[in-house]
Amino acid sequence: MSIDVSHLKDLSAAEKLRIVTELWNDIAASDEPLEIPADLLKESSRRSAELKATPSIAIDEVELWRRVDG
Repeated sequence: MSIDVSHLKDLSAAEKLRIVTELWNDIAASDEPLEIPADLLKESSRRSAELKATPSIAIDEVELWRRVDG
């Protein structure tokens, strides 16, 4: 299936976020299994191993939100 999403670029950030939220909620409510690409699983495993090997690289919630909020 091909969907032309070029017109989405003209939407405001708030409108884009609303659409993303609706899509995310729809995915979360679905019973359809998700296929996770092999490269994503590989990267996830690499990051997990890195964190286990060097726990000091972890950040706490306060630091996370500081980075998100800028």
